[in-house]
Amino acid sequence: MATCYRHPSRETNVSCSNCGRPICPDCMTSTPVGMRCPECSKQRTKVMRMPSVRSASTVPRVTYALIVINVAAFLAESGQFSLAGSSVHGNVVEEGDLYRAAIHEGHQYWRLVSSGFLHVDLLHIGFNMYLLYLLGLMLEPAIGSVRFAALYFTALLAGSFGALLATAAPSLGASGAVFGLMGAAAVELRARRLSIMESGIGTLIIFNLILSFTLSNISVGAHVGGLIGGALVAAALRYGDSHRMRAFGLVACAVLAAASVAGALIAASVTGPGFA
Repeated sequence: MATCYRHPSRETNVSCSNCGRPICPDCMTSTPVGMRCPECSKQRTKVMRMPSVRSASTVPRVTYALIVINVAAFLAESGQFSLAGSSVHGNVVEEGDLYRAAIHEGHQYWRLVSSGFLHVDLLHIGFNMYLLYLLGLMLEPAIGSVRFAALYFTALLAGSFGALLATAAPSLGASGAVFGLMGAAAVELRARRLSIMESGIGTLIIFNLILSFTLSNISVGAHVGGLIGGALVAAALRYGDSHRMRAFGLVACAVLAAASVAGALIAASVTGPGFA
């Protein structure tokens, strides 16, 4: 595997989209035309690249796969084809949404994951998939597909824990995992000494948190839980990279995921409406 041209001790499979030099996460800068090294990111001239030159490692395959799975699950639901406010139903929703009784009394633990792939209406899935696409294009090439997948599912489980802790009402949607990607993006930008607000990520987080706390029928717990989970995963990945322990990040994901599942089981046994 190639090593970063500025940090020879760090292995990487990502190259600068302009000059082709291998770069590690600390040296990557996301641009509209791909990841750039520190020198090329400062160039103001537009650089055209042939599609055949594009590195396969920069293609966000996990992001695309997650979008396909979410859309497929949405199409399998019943009563979902309205712009907003639809009450979905059918076997897919009945066997997949998340609520305390199904976990505590029914022991249907798959709902901790399946609920993250179901959506209420076109506006719900459209907004979540748009954010997943934008954040996936930013994060997956920077941290790698395997670690991006680990980040996404850890944030999803953290969001399920938050949802069960916050309310006894059923919940569904990918927003917990998407909030996790927002939290991870903020950590990555901060670590690279880039402005979180100027990048638009800070504004996106604040705007969505305001919506979460002001609009009804939104799982505040899932959003906050996912945001915290994603930020913790990103911090663990950064710590592992900085100490030359790449496996540390994946181990941390496994620990955080397990803790989220354990917390969700405890939260599911709680009676009452929760703190939301």
